[in-house]
Amino acid sequence: MNEVSESLKKLIDEIEMIYIDEASVHSDLALRIKSLVPNEKIRFVNQEPFAESQGDLTASEFDRSKRHLFITPYRGQFFKRCPGATQKKALTCCNYHILNLGSQCNMNCSYCYLQSYLNSPVMKMYSNIDQALAELETMAQDHADHPFRVGTGEVIDSLSMDELSLFSRPLIEFFRKYPKWKLEFKTKSKNVSQFLDMQHAGNVIVSWSINPPAIIQSEEHGTASFEERLLAARACADKGFLVAFHIDPMIWTPQWKENYNFLAEEIHRRFKPEEVHIISAGALRFQPEQRHMMRERFGPQSLVVQAEMHPSEGGKLRYDTTIRGEMFQFLIKKFKDLDSRWNLFLCMETPETWIKATQKMPMQTPELKEIFKPLPSITKA
Repeated sequence: MNEVSESLKKLIDEIEMIYIDEASVHSDLALRIKSLVPNEKIRFVNQEPFAESQGDLTASEFDRSKRHLFITPYRGQFFKRCPGATQKKALTCCNYHILNLGSQCNMNCSYCYLQSYLNSPVMKMYSNIDQALAELETMAQDHADHPFRVGTGEVIDSLSMDELSLFSRPLIEFFRKYPKWKLEFKTKSKNVSQFLDMQHAGNVIVSWSINPPAIIQSEEHGTASFEERLLAARACADKGFLVAFHIDPMIWTPQWKENYNFLAEEIHRRFKPEEVHIISAGALRFQPEQRHMMRERFGPQSLVVQAEMHPSEGGKLRYDTTIRGEMFQFLIKKFKDLDSRWNLFLCMETPETWIKATQKMPMQTPELKEIFKPLPSITKA
């Protein structure tokens, strides 16, 4: 085996088995895995493992899915619009695009929406990243000057397993050719050393979903600590990468003001507003059927099953608009009081909540216009 970092060794140790699709055997990803992982933890297969578990997963099957990794080609369209774009009448969308290079996550957040969205019995990494890059190249032939924001962290953490795949490296290299596009890695890990040596065009955003330490400890199991995330963000900023923070989901507790006050002060203490590309905020939300899964997997003491939630747009359960508005108002005011140059926007929220929290819509806010300005409809939703 090649020499590996402590974090990569820990990842390999935590994965019980890696299954390699026969169609992926000669891929760069499979060859790298075979050079790093003990032979007894690799199996070659011609179909998805645990196929009998297809459909709605039980809590134990979902837990198991986080310990088994399937290397396989993706046979669909890699490059798509953010799901928020399909709910434009209910939600205010920021024109985000997604590039899925895998699915399922090795981390274990109590509120994770994949519990009601994803029915895969294993984690997946797609071995045909060359096809993903080819799709982007085709788009670039006609739309290189459009300000696309492309993220890789919709149904998988962008970086928690990147030391194994190294997908970040060819993506950064590709986006160097198209400086008007922006590439975002969204993570709750501390894993950034695998690409810090790379040249880039100043258009790579490394962003962290972040919550106060008490919420991370209680609800974001298997993730990097608050301190580790901020140290990793500082390392990226020092190398000229853009950094961003997604304070999402904000979770109500009796101490929520103290918690989010501390978070805002720590970000302000360590970063200047001009070093942070964006800060977004969102509140706890989930599908009704997810509540039973969360209670079974994390117990009644979890903060996410104790809250009073109400049906809302898109069928999701949310805090009522008064609580959401109060939380967003508090957070925005706190950042603005620290420095008026801090800018926040709301993620997956209704126009009504925008008005409650900010008294205006994003297109009425000069610093947010470029993010929310509608783009041509050139990809499938």
